[in-house]
Amino acid sequence: MGTGHQHDEDYHPEPLPTDRSLRIGIGGPVGSGKTTLVAKLCEALSGELSLAVVTNDIFTTEDAEALRERDVIDDHRIVAVQTGCCPHTAIRDDIAANLDAMERLEATIGDAALTLLESGGDNLTAIFSKALVDRQIFVIDTAGGDDVPRKGGPGIASADLLLINKIDLAPMVGADIDRMDRDARARRHGPVVTTSLADGTGVDSVADWIRALIADTDSARTSAAAPSPS
Repeated sequence: MGTGHQHDEDYHPEPLPTDRSLRIGIGGPVGSGKTTLVAKLCEALSGELSLAVVTNDIFTTEDAEALRERDVIDDHRIVAVQTGCCPHTAIRDDIAANLDAMERLEATIGDAALTLLESGGDNLTAIFSKALVDRQIFVIDTAGGDDVPRKGGPGIASADLLLINKIDLAPMVGADIDRMDRDARARRHGPVVTTSLADGTGVDSVADWIRALIADTDSARTSAAAPSPS
């Protein structure tokens, strides 16, 4: 087991944006730790980046309210979208509400460098449309069963970063973290991080992954703005 990144030469992500905020989608099953991840990332990054957060719930605004109650960023930087449909529909098939929410929020903030979009809880097939986000994080947890990484699915296989959360609970639920980590890496080309988000374990690794993306985004923006050689 270990907390950290796996780099693979076969991993070829999409180009980063040059004209707007970097947008990262966060998906995973109900209760896996998505809202906690958003909160921890806001705490880790808000002092150095201008952040925006969009949350999804089917009929409520509970995730947005939970973030506001934790006071992780200013209230005006958080917007809730009530999807009224299956979570994967709002992030993959009919993205208009989320796209509109992000664009409006980014315009209101003005200088947003990073926008986090938290999906409602869904199954292992939930992935974000590439027209909606630039990178995807998928969160699973030990309490869901240590056979989940082996069974795989689009969320596990195609997310840019996979988190195996609640490693602190593994002894209580009989989960083998080493096997989960090994099986996950066998199913994907991108990095895997083991975390216990509730106590902060692994948050630095995720934050550093985002910092690297921000640096790459800034470089892409600088290159795009450079005059063409005559």
